[in-house]
Amino acid sequence: MPDSAPPPRHIRRLPEGLVNRIAAGEVVERPASAAKELIENAIDAGSRRIEVVLRDGGRSLIAVSDDGCGMGPEELSLAVERHATSKLPDDDLVDIRHLGFRGEALPSIAAVSRLRIASRLPGSESGWSIEVVAGEKTAPQPAALPRGTRVEVRDLFFATPARLKFMKSDRTEFAQALDGVRHLALAHSDIAFSLSDGERVAFRVDRAQGELFEARLGRLAAVMGDEFAGNALRIEAEREGIRLGGFIGLPTFNRANAGMQYFTVNRRPVRDRLFLGAVRAGYMDVLAHDRHPVVALFLDIPPGEVDVNVHPAKSEVRFRDPGLVRGLIVGAIRHALAEAGHRASSTLAGAALGALQGRGMPGATPTPWSGGGGWSNPGLQQAARAFQAPLTGQLPGFAAPSARVEPESRPVAGEPAAEDHPLGAARGQLHGTYIVAQTRDGLVIVDQHAAHERLVYERMKAELAARGIARQILLLPEVVELDQAEVIRLGERREELRDLGLDLEPFGPGAVLVREVPALLGDCDVKGLVRDLADDLAELDAALSLRERLDAVASTMACHGSVRAGRSLSADEMNALLRQMERTPHSGQCNHGRPTYVELKLGDIERLFGRK
Repeated sequence: MPDSAPPPRHIRRLPEGLVNRIAAGEVVERPASAAKELIENAIDAGSRRIEVVLRDGGRSLIAVSDDGCGMGPEELSLAVERHATSKLPDDDLVDIRHLGFRGEALPSIAAVSRLRIASRLPGSESGWSIEVVAGEKTAPQPAALPRGTRVEVRDLFFATPARLKFMKSDRTEFAQALDGVRHLALAHSDIAFSLSDGERVAFRVDRAQGELFEARLGRLAAVMGDEFAGNALRIEAEREGIRLGGFIGLPTFNRANAGMQYFTVNRRPVRDRLFLGAVRAGYMDVLAHDRHPVVALFLDIPPGEVDVNVHPAKSEVRFRDPGLVRGLIVGAIRHALAEAGHRASSTLAGAALGALQGRGMPGATPTPWSGGGGWSNPGLQQAARAFQAPLTGQLPGFAAPSARVEPESRPVAGEPAAEDHPLGAARGQLHGTYIVAQTRDGLVIVDQHAAHERLVYERMKAELAARGIARQILLLPEVVELDQAEVIRLGERREELRDLGLDLEPFGPGAVLVREVPALLGDCDVKGLVRDLADDLAELDAALSLRERLDAVASTMACHGSVRAGRSLSADEMNALLRQMERTPHSGQCNHGRPTYVELKLGDIERLFGRK
């Protein structure tokens, strides 16, 4: 029988042009990635104004102009060579202080396009230009242009036609580039940016003025909209030399996806799962699971504590101590949300007015919450049904919540009038469900069940934190089979899981042994819980499943122990509820992320009746 083995092949060195095209496939995925690399070069050059033009979604032209330091003819010729850069003066990959440092962007782009770079040094009588077509460069030539650099990329991927087949529509490619420019503009508020298609300017921001946080908020308003600036909470925290700043949106100011979440590390835009998991954990019990908060976080960390050299696109990073960074983000978000107290999004008033007038309000945040006090997420509904049996009693260690509102004592002389309180004075009750309160400049409508549910839930959380989460010893320890990587991840977080009431330990290379579970969960599916935790750690680097189940139980307890819709309340009880809301963190939304109240200013009401 003839031998069917393939003939022997000899190892050979690939041609330089092919090597560059292979490298280009990693760095230049689409026009947006090429534009990003060129803009980062302009930022590293000390520019104060950067103009970007994309025609046909970047397919026919990508042009980036800046007013940076410029280059001479020798540097121009070297800039288009592979692994040539000015950004690693000490050859130190630990202390990286520029956005670019690999020396791959320009030669990779030049390998698959027609590239022209024109640049002029400050004080020079003229500029110089160089052209590269599919990796073949010409000698530098004199060129007329002002100080700075202009890079033109024409016919992107003409040298690799197969890549053109994978490009999306011009509109989609332009939108991807727009998102990248916005992210860079947020990270560098001291630089003016503009993006156009050659005819119409799609994005333009001037250099921000003022102190750091003021400048950032102004840039955030320009990029994310004025509504975000009006519904944002300031974040500022520091731990062990790591500083976190930025702004986060109120829980009731949210979106259907995570597209409005921006993260930067040392002014480098990143898209990292640690940030995504930390944000989700920070908003865990104040936001519906199918909604996403709006955030912009800026992390400043010593360069030696973060590795930005883990991916050619430089959009992923690795931290030396991820637990420290995660804890800083989660703690700062929770602190800011707690400080916000009962505050709710101002867009709720616009949505309410739009509903009253029978139309949507421009810019109003969608309100997908289910009515009637129901759950807003099928997963939560399933969790509630699963835990319904063990909830017939009370939580271990303290009494079941009471569905009573304790009236407060009568105000004494010198106290502010009820109307002067943020939520005003109760004036009546509608359909035994909604409290109507009058403020000095408007009115407030409160969902009594949703509001009291949050108050009871916060009391229960405080008691759980004070007493700790009781654990229930399993009569027969449960063996859960997993792959080795999942076992390692769970083992590394064993202490954190134990604090949440789950005691497990590695049981050989492919399993864990569970000895104790949170008593709050009752007779739960231990194997399913552990596998969900392993998935969370792999995807988001956080043990969210267990915390969410515990919160779901406490939330359901609070729901059943709260004032029900349809119950009549006295004026004293209604006012007591309003005052408790003002003192309680997160009371602007219930446990399922729905708003607990809507505030209408007098001007809003007058517009309803055509007075304004």
